[in-house]
Amino acid sequence: MIFAAGLGTRLRPLTNDRPKALVEVGGKPMLEHVINHLAAAGINDITVNVHHFAPKIVDFLESKHNFGLNIQISDESDLLLDTGGGILKARKYLDGNEPFVVHNADILTDLDINAMTAAHNHSNALATVLVKPRVTQRYLVFDDNYKMCGWINKKTGETKPATLTYKDGELKELAFGGVHVISPEIFPLLEKYAAGNEVFSIVPFYIAECNSHNICGYESPTPYNWLDVGKPETLEEANKLFG
Repeated sequence: MIFAAGLGTRLRPLTNDRPKALVEVGGKPMLEHVINHLAAAGINDITVNVHHFAPKIVDFLESKHNFGLNIQISDESDLLLDTGGGILKARKYLDGNEPFVVHNADILTDLDINAMTAAHNHSNALATVLVKPRVTQRYLVFDDNYKMCGWINKKTGETKPATLTYKDGELKELAFGGVHVISPEIFPLLEKYAAGNEVFSIVPFYIAECNSHNICGYESPTPYNWLDVGKPETLEEANKLFG
C-alpha cells in the first residue's frame, strides 16, 4: 500500500494544484518512483489511497496503464483517514495470507524491500517498521532484539506507553523511516483500537500495542539511500539522488 492521500502542506505552493505524490523528482512523480521501487522487489499488487486532488492520481495511473501492475484505489476523497484509518479502509485489498508492505509516497529510497520482508517473516512480528539513527525530537525505542518498547519525546521527556521507564542508553532510540511490513493479523486489532473512529494514526497504535504484540524495528544491515521529500529543502537533494 502506498500512502498518497496527504495534503502536502509542507510542499506548498507545489501542492496548490496537485497532490504531493505527483510532485516530480528527477522528472518523474514521487508516486512513480515508489511504484517502480516496489515493482522491482517483485510486488505487483498495489493499493494507493487518495484524497487531495484524488482524480489527478487516478488519471496519472490510467495514463501509465497502471505500470502493468494490479493497482487498486482506496478512495478517501470524502474524509482523510490518517495512516491507521487508511490501512483499515483498504483492508479488502490487503487482507490475506501474506504480509503487506506500506510505503509513504514521499519517502524515496533504494532500501532492499525483500530483505526487510524476510526479517519480518523471521521475527514472526505483527508489524516491522523501518528505523534508522537520525536526529529528531521524537524516537521509537527498542530493546537489543529490536522489539519496540515505546516512544520518547527527548525535548519534553514524555514517554509512551505509561509503563515505559528507562534511562538514557538502556534502549535503542531510532527514528521511523516511513516503510512498514505488516501481517494481516493486525486487522482485528486495528478495529478494536479504532473503536468506531475512522480517523487514526498507525504509530500510536504500535506504541499502545507493543507490550502485548511483537512490533519490531528493522535497521538495514547494508547502506541505502533514503529521503523524506515532504519539505522543499529536501526536494533539491532528492533530485540529485534520484534524478
